[in-house]
Amino acid sequence: MGVWVIDTDVLADSRFTVSPLTEALACLNLLEYGHAPPGQQEWLRAHVGAYRRMMATDPVRRPLVRAALRARSVADFLAVPPQLGDSLAAELARVRRTPAATALADLRADGPVDASLDRPDLAERAADLLEWVWTHTVEPDWARRRRLFEADIVARAQQLGAVGWKAALDRLRPGMRWLGDGRLQINAYDNPPRTLSSAQLLFIPSSARRGWVAWRLPKRYAVIYPCSARLAEPGGSAPPQALARLLGPGRAETLCLLDTPLSTTQLVALTGSGLGSIGRHLRVLLDAQLVRRRRAGRSVLYYRTDSGEHLVRSNRHPTP
Repeated sequence: MGVWVIDTDVLADSRFTVSPLTEALACLNLLEYGHAPPGQQEWLRAHVGAYRRMMATDPVRRPLVRAALRARSVADFLAVPPQLGDSLAAELARVRRTPAATALADLRADGPVDASLDRPDLAERAADLLEWVWTHTVEPDWARRRRLFEADIVARAQQLGAVGWKAALDRLRPGMRWLGDGRLQINAYDNPPRTLSSAQLLFIPSSARRGWVAWRLPKRYAVIYPCSARLAEPGGSAPPQALARLLGPGRAETLCLLDTPLSTTQLVALTGSGLGSIGRHLRVLLDAQLVRRRRAGRSVLYYRTDSGEHLVRSNRHPTP
């Protein structure tokens, strides 16, 4: 199995961040293979036709995508972990600077590739393709996606404080678990262990179904993980009808979303409602003692009380 050996300083200094290029790469995978996770089916239907027409105009594009995005791997030169705060332009510039021989070797790492990919502009073509995916399919929705990813990061940080690194990492993505003694299993593949020492480790949410790992040797590593299903679905899941009739649809939805503590900004991103509406719902729920609030850094997080928890649980799973 694939294992990273992580010293305590690397883990303590690790960070959650958002990466535009990572999301463009995740969306390229969805457009090419069509296995959309919950919340992405409508997006896929809206963009897959234009994507296929674009791909048909150049015979190099399909073999490039199929070699770069395999079932077990993503080509290293496309999945370089970002520097904190990188823009899409900075991330794409790194892809474009990849020597053609390096890009071709990365594509060949997991199997043979089409002869048409042995070309001097290989990295440039890959960057152009990712830029097209970003411009035509991701950028129009990026503000919402970014808010949801940031909401997911806050929820993960809250979970980390509540249950610790072991449980938080075990829940991050399929196939990942903390083995103890500084060992993090990143996948089930038969690869030699890799030691991360004096390195930067990033955790990056995306719309990918399973995620992947990435690195720029020797000092930068990243785990790309799927944003939680609830956060990936615009508007979240509908609250139980009986609860909506009792509290009103907006307040019921707000209460049901608080499975983990959330801020007003996160609730706005998840529901699509205005800040004023969310504030009014929370005031009513506070007055009814169905939620409480506490400060976490610069944010105020809302969470269900025991009464609120019982109300949501009994309506989600009513007794016959």
